[in-house]
Amino acid sequence: MNFSGFLHNDNDDDKSSGGGNHLSSEAAAMPGGLVKSIFSSPRLSLGLQTNAENNRGEMGRTGESFEVSVTGRSPESRSGSDNADAFSGDDDIDASNRPLKKKKRYHRHTPQQIQELESVFKECPHPDEKQRLHLSHRLNLDSRQVKFWFQNRRTQMKTQIERHENSLLRHENDKLRAENMSVREAMRNPMCGHCGGSAVLGEISIEEHHLRIENSRLKYELDRLCALAGRFINRFEDDATGSHQSPNSTLKLGVGSKNGYGGGGGGFNLVPPGYEISSSPFFPGLEAPVNRTGTDVATGLDQKSLYLELALSAMGELVKMAQTSEPLWIPSSKGKQEMLNREEYDKSFTRCLGDKPDGFVSEASKEVGMVTINSLALVETLMDSERWAEMFPCMIARNSTSEIISSGMGGTRNGALHLMQAELQLLSPLVPVRQVTFLRFCKQLAEGVWAVVDVSVDRISDGASSSLSCRRLPSGCLVQDMHNGCSKVTWVDHTEYDESNIHHLYRPLVSSGLGFGSKRWISALQRQCESLTILMSSTLPNRNKTTPISSIGKKSMLKLAQRMTENFCRGVCASSSQKWSRLEVGNIDEDVRIMTRKNVDDPGEPPGILLSAATSVWVPVSPRRLFDFLRDELMRSEWDILSNGGPVQEIACIAKGQDHSNSVSLLRSTAINANQSSMLILQETSIDASGAIVVYAPVDIPAMHSVMNGADSACVALLPSGFAILPDGQGLEETGSLLTVAFQILVNSLPTAKLNVESIETVNNLISCTVQKIRAALRCDNK
Repeated sequence: MNFSGFLHNDNDDDKSSGGGNHLSSEAAAMPGGLVKSIFSSPRLSLGLQTNAENNRGEMGRTGESFEVSVTGRSPESRSGSDNADAFSGDDDIDASNRPLKKKKRYHRHTPQQIQELESVFKECPHPDEKQRLHLSHRLNLDSRQVKFWFQNRRTQMKTQIERHENSLLRHENDKLRAENMSVREAMRNPMCGHCGGSAVLGEISIEEHHLRIENSRLKYELDRLCALAGRFINRFEDDATGSHQSPNSTLKLGVGSKNGYGGGGGGFNLVPPGYEISSSPFFPGLEAPVNRTGTDVATGLDQKSLYLELALSAMGELVKMAQTSEPLWIPSSKGKQEMLNREEYDKSFTRCLGDKPDGFVSEASKEVGMVTINSLALVETLMDSERWAEMFPCMIARNSTSEIISSGMGGTRNGALHLMQAELQLLSPLVPVRQVTFLRFCKQLAEGVWAVVDVSVDRISDGASSSLSCRRLPSGCLVQDMHNGCSKVTWVDHTEYDESNIHHLYRPLVSSGLGFGSKRWISALQRQCESLTILMSSTLPNRNKTTPISSIGKKSMLKLAQRMTENFCRGVCASSSQKWSRLEVGNIDEDVRIMTRKNVDDPGEPPGILLSAATSVWVPVSPRRLFDFLRDELMRSEWDILSNGGPVQEIACIAKGQDHSNSVSLLRSTAINANQSSMLILQETSIDASGAIVVYAPVDIPAMHSVMNGADSACVALLPSGFAILPDGQGLEETGSLLTVAFQILVNSLPTAKLNVESIETVNNLISCTVQKIRAALRCDNK
């Protein structure tokens, strides 16, 4: 967290407002004795009783307070939320003739005032005079009380930061002291680094002695790293020369002179004596030790070594695929993307996951793009499962980190190895979710250059192979820092999957790499980074300011829209994160998927029985034209049956990118009939090179007003509906689109009620009518 806004000098702000640690002009004109007595007082604020005869009619009350210091720790200033008004006198009264001090009158702020002041302080620690005046009117406080509250709050924050820094420095000092004592203890009994015997300090220099101590401490770690580095370099050399490892070769990490660490031709063998290598039960194509008598001892070998072997092999393949162009990658006949030359790939690489399963097809793609994020931040995002899912909300339905095998070296992500699980989705009920278990390995290749690779882990449980629909061959990205604060990202995606589970409408899209491939990852990353850059700025852009929204209200509204979009995607793809049960109904179209579930205790959704219906169709218009039509509020009555055919007006819009199509907006639907009431609709729209979404949900009007005022949006109940638009993947010209229509509806407010057939038919008719209206409005029936 950046506290720079709290640590800079308050004098500039206070000078402009005439307050703070500077005396007013009346106080500056006081006699020397009075000024001296004021500054020698230990109290936070000093006051003198005013003399009615010397007031000269310039004050409208008996006294006026002024602040000398705000650094005290009295109970009334402990939280930065209370002020005390003291009495000050005229400069004609001599300090020695002052009457006895009157007891201060303390003005405790109400909890509501404190909450409002704290919320403003989080956004603006240094409000100007106009902001203080506006805040004082709103909270029924004096302008000076507001000013003094902010001064006390800034001082309190500064004190807390200084206390924290002192604690860190004290901890560091203790570590240095302990290290110093250990070094002194080692110097009392020095050991020779060559023979292991005792050494005399006079025989070696102090610097050399310290180096030998450090070398002894790191000896074991160095040996291990040498072995791994030798294996990694040898694999690169094998790939470069096109050589292949023999199936019966030993699993040996060679450390020779050519690996940069010197030494002979010996190696560090991971295989125990008396065993040889055979097929691995963990990874097809990866060797594991087996007893010569036939007894399997793979379970006795450290499984992390097998994971590391697979990760190093995948990293070598990814780096070469990302840095090589032709003949490994050749231009595609369907577009600007490159396609993998399978013959050249088989010559260049040994399959680390073994042969392709029967019935599986391959999909490979490479894409290069610039993103507004530096390499370290992107690597941290990719290695954190929660942040990874937030960066790609429309692609990752669910994910988790099963095991952190290695967290990295030297406090960085270099060498980090995680075992992860994920559900990758394409927004259509006609394409099943891809469930994968994979290793994610991160390595720093050079200064400002990182690589992150994924590779599937195929397990066998109880002697039977688990059913797999896809597996990730070495896939990932190379990230290189650029001079302008951005990064150049080269993304490679290589997958084998069962095509029989995919509807024929989506097979061209998936096989081209536009469904799950590199272009979609890069496009989503660019759009999300641009959005985060805007959201992290001091002011959020707001178009059509019909309804003004505070900065806190905008962030709360964006958080609500994020939850709405995530729930929409999970409902379309039937993610396991939400327990949807599919319904098989005879009179429903086969391309329409109906699912149901019950909500009992989630405050973000209405309680009762929920129904989700989704279908996908081909529309003979370009994705951009279809997107512009669906997001246009003036054209909404052409297809939105639930808006009652009335006019729809945009009353607020928060832009999330340079393209204003990427935004969160609030719409008001006005009913034509007097018997019907108006409603508010929250809508999020986004588009990039890989596709677009339009997601919306009716919201309760009082609840939405609370969110716009900064209230927590977690308890706002909503059910999202909307559209997902993808190119059809047929060729260079975008003449057609794949449109997914999805609704989530509350059919009964009682969770214990039973679902009837009439509700299912109603939802099915709703989807059919919506698709027909869209096609009619775009005149698709004539094409």
